[in-house]
Amino acid sequence: MFQYVVESDTGKIREVNEDSVAVLKRPDGLMLAVVADGMGGHKAGDVASKMTVDQLSHYFLEDCNAAFETIESKREWLSERIQTINRLVFEHASVNPECKGMGTTLIAALIEGNEGLLCHIGDSRAYLINGGIKQITRDHSYVNVLVDSGEISQEEAEEHPKKNWIVRALGTEAEIEREMIHFAFTEESYLLICSDGLSNKIPKEELASIVRSTAPLSQKGLELVAMANDLGGEDNISLILLSSVDEEV
Repeated sequence: MFQYVVESDTGKIREVNEDSVAVLKRPDGLMLAVVADGMGGHKAGDVASKMTVDQLSHYFLEDCNAAFETIESKREWLSERIQTINRLVFEHASVNPECKGMGTTLIAALIEGNEGLLCHIGDSRAYLINGGIKQITRDHSYVNVLVDSGEISQEEAEEHPKKNWIVRALGTEAEIEREMIHFAFTEESYLLICSDGLSNKIPKEELASIVRSTAPLSQKGLELVAMANDLGGEDNISLILLSSVDEEV
């Protein structure tokens, strides 16, 4: 049985929270955890992220007869539904001038038993934390394109002035490339899904230190948000922290 905490904060600079988050559980035990970060600098980023989370939540609860016995069946359902949502967001932006150019990052994780499957678009991140911490997503960003081509190193990418430029976002084009990642939990592990308002401010070793502390799960979530705000809070800060550890919530 997974325990979890959800936090979403506007931060100290922005006037609007363009992030949307949700955790849902179906009667059959399948869980869905979603973080979407509306594209900063574009109109209606909050509309794009909310549409995405609301629509995926609706599909998740309504498709109760869908076959989810295997990872492949989960992969097919998640991929197809996200492509459908991508078109809905794209079409909404096309017919509503105030929403032109809107888009959102997305991490959507289906979790059952000791394994999970997530769909990743953009630069929101997912980390597995147990004895150490492992980032299981890779940002779809301009600097990672440069890293892959050998033009800059991974260390240079961390300090690059364009590190926040993403090259993939849901809703900005009629078709979207989705990255699917299969992962497994141990008996004492955490899954942290977050927007870049958290991951850009706190080094992953400090993330892991807070998550592995003896504080209640809810306190860990609040502490992560508070630290990101203390370090500047320039962006919206959202997270879902799921725990397979038997601990106080």
